[in-house]
Amino acid sequence: MALFQAILAFVVIFASFALYYLFIIKYFNPLRHIAGPPVRTLFANHLSAVLDPKRTPAVHKHLAEKYGRSVRIRGVGPWDDRLLTLDTVSLNYVLKNSTLYEKPWQSRRLITSLIGCGMLSAEGQMHKRQRRIATPAFSNQNMRALIPLVFQKGDQLKNRWMDIMNAGTTEAATVDVCQWMSRATFDIIGLAGFDYNFNSIQDESNELFLAYKEMFDKVIGKSTFWGTLASVYFPTLFKIIPNQRSRTIERCQAVIRREAGNMITEKKRKIAEGNETGKAYQGKDILTQLLTSNAAIDIPIEQRIDDEEMLHNINTFMFAGSDTTSLTVSWILYLLTENPEMQERLRAELLTVLPPTAPTNLSELTEEETQSLYAEVSELPYLHNVMREALRLIPPLHSTLRVATKDDEIPVSYPVHRSDGSVDESAQSIHIAKGTFVHVSVEAFNLDQDVWGEDAWSFNPDRWDDLPEKAREQPGLFSNILSFSAGPRSCIGIRFALIEIKTFLFVLLTNFVFQSGLDPIEKINVVLTRPFVKKQFSKGSQMPLIVKRFVRMGQVPEI
Repeated sequence: MALFQAILAFVVIFASFALYYLFIIKYFNPLRHIAGPPVRTLFANHLSAVLDPKRTPAVHKHLAEKYGRSVRIRGVGPWDDRLLTLDTVSLNYVLKNSTLYEKPWQSRRLITSLIGCGMLSAEGQMHKRQRRIATPAFSNQNMRALIPLVFQKGDQLKNRWMDIMNAGTTEAATVDVCQWMSRATFDIIGLAGFDYNFNSIQDESNELFLAYKEMFDKVIGKSTFWGTLASVYFPTLFKIIPNQRSRTIERCQAVIRREAGNMITEKKRKIAEGNETGKAYQGKDILTQLLTSNAAIDIPIEQRIDDEEMLHNINTFMFAGSDTTSLTVSWILYLLTENPEMQERLRAELLTVLPPTAPTNLSELTEEETQSLYAEVSELPYLHNVMREALRLIPPLHSTLRVATKDDEIPVSYPVHRSDGSVDESAQSIHIAKGTFVHVSVEAFNLDQDVWGEDAWSFNPDRWDDLPEKAREQPGLFSNILSFSAGPRSCIGIRFALIEIKTFLFVLLTNFVFQSGLDPIEKINVVLTRPFVKKQFSKGSQMPLIVKRFVRMGQVPEI
């Protein structure tokens, strides 16, 4: 009898919660007064419409035209009404007030389950502490010191592609640009970040590299929406009943934790040894800078980060410092294959700063010569325009979420459309309840035709020579776009990313001509906006392009 009563009580409690969250809670959400697209069934949602980069430009335009720039959309279920803001003032407010609008626990749990609680997932005082310790490592001086390393890896990538062509019978080869760029940026972040040599351009056998690659490319890159959702809301279930995905992640994380822990131990040993001998360790990598900054006398003990947090941030830098940059360079090369005249124009500009007597491998230049060459490259106007136009058109991070930590009023600068069909022309803010999600679409702001012009969905680097006034007023850490975010949580590694992007484009475009491959490429949002061959999603992210050797005037072709 007691067992029956317990079961009955559980059923009643569960049914009450289900009734409340499915049918009642939405009537207490202030967003019910905001206009938005309808849902046809109880569990219907708008997530696919606002997250699929193949559809979102048209979707966002439709939403803005029909429902205004403050739109109510449906998330996972009836309890999850969200604010999709397309209002610059609202967006700036949300991103600026990062303690009031945090990343939701769902996003943080997903990130933490993969790379630990580093700066991408930490919030509040933990994030401030980690960011303060890391900031000195990303100074201009430290980033400039890494320029020769980037040129070295650019040369290695170029030479590997030359070897592929030399092994064939034609002057061209089909190259998976996305895969090779990932290998190159992993090599760079390994050496620049932790003085660790993956050597993945030459050989993909490194255990740590393979662990990262398997976890992100083979597991995360093939995850379904509902599978990811289950891993976030029911993580314990996968520990009790592990599946192939959870077993693979656990195995990869064990490798990453072991190797990253060894990095920290070895760096601490070298720093301590230098202190004992009076010859300070001169490591230029980011990990050395982190450990040095963490031990600085002006950092109170309670504000320092422990080895566990250090390990999590190694994982964070490994992911954020390689994936986003490799994808950006890949998408730029893809866009240049779609616009061959722009590729020729950019190559011509790049050749103007290449010294006639420059060696075949630019890494053979002295450090002073390399720094001087990059200084010229970085100032090239068309290169800069091409880079920021590609970052605007295809931002690596398609969108992100924030959650209100308390009831608040979000300011608006456009009229607010109400759910009863009226338009409030005098509205100055939108009331939002604690726990409500705010959907921040990076792509929507970057592609807004009302801001960037009617050709906003097109690749047009020349737009940057004469930006519309509205575009000049857009928030953003870089060039009035949100690709590096904005506010206190903006990208800490932006300087490093720009150095990598421009250097790789310089090395590759002065040695190769890129043409579209035989297979159509499409954009799919899998954590980041990744390229996939159409109808080949199961094969993972890839971008096969035709690469031909470019022979400069007066240059003797390699055989």
